[in-house]
Amino acid sequence: MRGEQKNKPRVFNTITEIQRAFGLPKPLNPLISILNYSKVQITDEMLRPSFVMNFYNITYNESVGCRAKYGQTTYDFDEGGMIFTSPGQPLNIINTPFSDAGFTLLIHPDFLRNYPLDAKIKNYAFFSYSVNEALHLSDKESLIISAIAKNLEDELETAIDDHSQDVLISQIELLLNYSQRFYKRQFTTRRSINNQVLEKLEEILDNYFNNQTALMEGLPSVQSLADQLEVSPRYLGDLLRSLTGHNTQQHIHLKLIEKAKEILMISDLTVSEIAYQLGFEHPQSFSKFFKSKTNMSPLEFREHFN
Repeated sequence: MRGEQKNKPRVFNTITEIQRAFGLPKPLNPLISILNYSKVQITDEMLRPSFVMNFYNITYNESVGCRAKYGQTTYDFDEGGMIFTSPGQPLNIINTPFSDAGFTLLIHPDFLRNYPLDAKIKNYAFFSYSVNEALHLSDKESLIISAIAKNLEDELETAIDDHSQDVLISQIELLLNYSQRFYKRQFTTRRSINNQVLEKLEEILDNYFNNQTALMEGLPSVQSLADQLEVSPRYLGDLLRSLTGHNTQQHIHLKLIEKAKEILMISDLTVSEIAYQLGFEHPQSFSKFFKSKTNMSPLEFREHFN
């Protein structure tokens, strides 16, 4: 029982709580804090535990030789790297060197209340990538991100007035928008890794339809595919769109049609048998799906091919 308790992630509900736990200074604002690594010493004690923060976390680290493992792929941070977590996401950091070049920005959801960013921040997909894909920055991109972080730090150290929160919110949104741009760029520059994910996805789908898995378990879901690839569903969708122009669901549908055509052409199976083999519960659903994608019924396609 003690072992289970020891392995449970520690939960932090406030920024003050986590900074106190790690021996850091009290935040200037209880709802937002930026830890500048050149001013705050990052210790091993902060890096070892698994913990959950009920606030947003944006971390940038530029240590040479710093590496982190996401899923089954190890990503280097030698050119500058960022990770993002949203409230309630567990964070596991390996014991890794931190240099003076970096920061951690913590934002409590209450700080965003009554601002459009409160709703918009949930649409930044990279918050769901945090355990799967770090954001790698070029030298120029690192300068941009560091400059925004410096603006945030300076504003937090300025006496609070009627415009303080507006200025901080605008800088946070600027940081997120640049991160969004850099993530889109990364889909292109890290194309070799992304192609490996696509190849593995094709292998998973081929095995799914060839090994009777669909017959036993039904149609494959986006979530199950993402889990097998050890990426988030949103990341997988964005990656596929960057490579193929289709999202994950569309990719599954294309694979289904491809497999259905193959079976219709080379076998004597009935439409009902094909429907069940591909994971459909009802043959009518399969026929309707097939016609919506090909403008022909399965039987019309078979006759046309023959």
